[in-house]
Amino acid sequence: MSVNANVEFSTRSRPTMKEVAALSGTSLKTVSRVMNQEAGVSPELIKKVKQAALSLNYQPNFTASSLRRSDGKTNTIGLLLEDVANPFSSALQRAIEEVARDRGVAVLAGSVDEDSARERELAAAFISRRVDGLIVVPAGHDQSYLQIEKQSGTPMVFVDRPPSLLDADSVLTANHDGARLGVQHLIDNGHERIAYLGDLATISTAVDRLAGYRDALERAGIEFDPSIVKQNLRASFEAEIFTNELMDSDYPPSAIFASQNLISIGVMQALHRAGLQNTIALVGFDDIPMVELITPGLTAIIQDVSGLGKTAAELLFDRIDGEQLESQHRVLDVELVIRGSGEIQGPVRHS
Repeated sequence: MSVNANVEFSTRSRPTMKEVAALSGTSLKTVSRVMNQEAGVSPELIKKVKQAALSLNYQPNFTASSLRRSDGKTNTIGLLLEDVANPFSSALQRAIEEVARDRGVAVLAGSVDEDSARERELAAAFISRRVDGLIVVPAGHDQSYLQIEKQSGTPMVFVDRPPSLLDADSVLTANHDGARLGVQHLIDNGHERIAYLGDLATISTAVDRLAGYRDALERAGIEFDPSIVKQNLRASFEAEIFTNELMDSDYPPSAIFASQNLISIGVMQALHRAGLQNTIALVGFDDIPMVELITPGLTAIIQDVSGLGKTAAELLFDRIDGEQLESQHRVLDVELVIRGSGEIQGPVRHS
């Protein structure tokens, strides 16, 4: 490796591309072409530049350099999640990262916390960093603010929930059919009085799951009772409180359908503390951590979270690569996993 001994290297700031060029004995343009993975650079020069960059611990600023690259790419995508602390969001992010990693793309992720203003702010922050595309779990009910960005060529895919007032790709779960399947399972095990505990009534997934619950009741000829239906539960402790209220009521349910994982946790806590875990049947939508340590195990409607993330990422990268098709809308099936809590038998059904 050729080194210019007269060049002084910075010890207080980040190494620069100019320093990499000096240490490798190449030109600034050559270093730029290597860092941006442009064609036409010999393997020997690539090796020299990479060795120099490694020696200096040089980290290229792809955001700044993107404006100078021939394809304008930054090798980053933005991911807007509901809450990165939620197991569902974490699994979704991991699946997306696996696809992005194979392409050498970094994933910038943040939580929107079911706040439409936060969703807009986070999207704007990612766009200002020139991400190559967006994957969004929307919180608000109006994504038209992204219309200009979409028209200007920024690819975007919505996952878990569809966009509103915007025509864009989406990857969803069969929420209605999944909830109906779970409630039907409870009905098949002898239950008629089945409570429903749900997420925010404004979320499309919650709307679909409540509709699936009601559909299962209607098909079985069971009257809908709003007194055992509770929506707008956002935390496990809220679900636990309402479950206690149900169990203390004059006419408690014999089974519960929990519409998402945090609600399932709250219901299970209440039933276990009351010693009712083997008496009251429970089916949840989504899995929960360490489910194998709980007795009885949670019978659950499992959505393919990994499949959601992988499909959304692959669809986004197809768009980034220039695929021009009408908006794609894909729906992934769910699976009923039997573990014990949903198989607790109910009272004899009335004839």
